[in-house]
Amino acid sequence: MEQTHTTHQGAATPGAQRRVLVVEDDPTIVEAVSARLRAEGFLVQTATDGPAAVEAAEAWQPDLMVLDVMLPGFDGLEVCRRVQAQRPVPVLMLTARDDETDMLVGLGVGADDYMTKPFSMRELAARVHVLLRRVERAALAAVTPRSGILRLGELEIDHAQRRVRVRTEDVHLTPTEFDLLVCLAGTPRAVLSREQLLAEVWDWADASGTRTVDSHIKALRRKIGAERIRTVHGVGYALETPAS
Repeated sequence: MEQTHTTHQGAATPGAQRRVLVVEDDPTIVEAVSARLRAEGFLVQTATDGPAAVEAAEAWQPDLMVLDVMLPGFDGLEVCRRVQAQRPVPVLMLTARDDETDMLVGLGVGADDYMTKPFSMRELAARVHVLLRRVERAALAAVTPRSGILRLGELEIDHAQRRVRVRTEDVHLTPTEFDLLVCLAGTPRAVLSREQLLAEVWDWADASGTRTVDSHIKALRRKIGAERIRTVHGVGYALETPAS
């Protein structure tokens, strides 16, 4: 098993610097990603196989993970499952295959976003910043919550607790999925374009990210029911509400 090692000079101490665990077995990608994230001001630690990644996540408690799907030992999907069971942490998944099934499975086990290789370091850094801002917004909402519970038929959205229920049953959503649902629920039945959703939920204006929206919508449909989100082909998505 490859041992984890710190790629940032000095110890990873609590403070203003955020901790990012990079899990990748390709040394070229590890070095490039680590260098870019260090330049962005992050503390970086790396792991190159599944068992080492789980061990590092438990010991180091990162603020975010950049996680490759294909790893020695066991794959990134299993890493994500185990880490999320210990302590929820935002995960940016990396995949070498342009395979939507991989993306959906990753989102289903707790990943918040994904990128397909090859990718630009600029975009990766931007997505890391966006994911961390989303976590900060969620933490702020927990202490200064919006009041009230939104009920749309059998779908219930509790803003204060950031909880969702369908037919009174709790539904586990990632922070990204929750924000996406809240965005759609803000204007029920109104069609929001992929570009609008990217801007509102991901703070991302690049149209190349529209597939990210599509995959998150599919993952959200699996959890709350496919019939609740309507696709308007060539335009975007709308949250359906019960007929009055």
